[in-house]
Amino acid sequence: MIKQTAQIVLCSVVTLSFAFAGCRGKEPVQEVVIYTSLDKVFSQPILETFEKKTGIKVLAVYDSEATKTTGLVNRLIAEKASPQADVFWNSETGRTIVLKQKGILAKYISPSASDIPPQFKDPEGYWTGFAARCRILIYNTDLLKNEVLPKSIFELTRPKWKSKVALAYPLFGTTATHAASLFANLGDEKAKKYFEALKANDVMITDGNASSRDRVADGTLSIGFTDTDDAFVAIKQGKPVDIIWPDKESIGTLLIPNTVALINGGPNPAAGKKLIDFLLGPDVEEMLAHSDSGQIPLRVFIKHPAHVPTLDKIKAMKVDYEKIAELMEPSGKFLQKLFIR
Repeated sequence: MIKQTAQIVLCSVVTLSFAFAGCRGKEPVQEVVIYTSLDKVFSQPILETFEKKTGIKVLAVYDSEATKTTGLVNRLIAEKASPQADVFWNSETGRTIVLKQKGILAKYISPSASDIPPQFKDPEGYWTGFAARCRILIYNTDLLKNEVLPKSIFELTRPKWKSKVALAYPLFGTTATHAASLFANLGDEKAKKYFEALKANDVMITDGNASSRDRVADGTLSIGFTDTDDAFVAIKQGKPVDIIWPDKESIGTLLIPNTVALINGGPNPAAGKKLIDFLLGPDVEEMLAHSDSGQIPLRVFIKHPAHVPTLDKIKAMKVDYEKIAELMEPSGKFLQKLFIR
């Protein structure tokens, strides 16, 4: 009886040994966690392509239109002691640099970014830019058929445009970046006077750039501030809208690249670096250029649709991205009081 029991135990041990050996022989599925503020409709196909190419499972957290970028940035700051994300793909620059300043990001210089112009990279290697959008004006072609269109954003403070202009709430996303860039370029006093003049001219504050575009497209308003991707989507849908590239003869239009960064202490750093290498490759810039968002490649050799301009065709505003990041908080506090909701 003892001998039989021993044989049963021995058989059980052998069976378990084979089972564990089988488990050890099967490679666990790699994962990478990314937070991204780029609209899901544009970013998800890119991430799915990465999954298919690498077999690495992407767990993505997307931001909402109303709190563009800010929501995810606050989440990353709150998680600093125990990071949950590996990669942050931001649709703008300013708050990425804020994260660098707060010690949220880790240095990583991707070999995929060697041909991206240096002005779109952090000199210390904390973030890299790719695929840009521009801050433009969108106007309703039915309402403004015979009107002389404004050539500058500063014309929108004139009585002619009273109660006809849309602006996304300037505490979030690219609108916040645009506001901080105007504070950087104009100086504190002139920038404050400009936004005060917009308010006095009854500018409509909307929940986001897409909302501003929609208020123009549906004829509620004549003109609005938005980004090129939102405008391109409306044009492709056949909406009665077109684009004004403002301030060609003065400060130029703000060029805002996407940025990608590795999170300091993230759970999957090796997979995070692979995802960053993929996002910074020329194939992704080409995919984004040909997507409905029509994003502008930072490399001159990327194939792009005819309606997507190249960098040399744009009068880009001269910017210091670090300076913009420094001004995000003080400009935001002023604008929050000015456009209190």
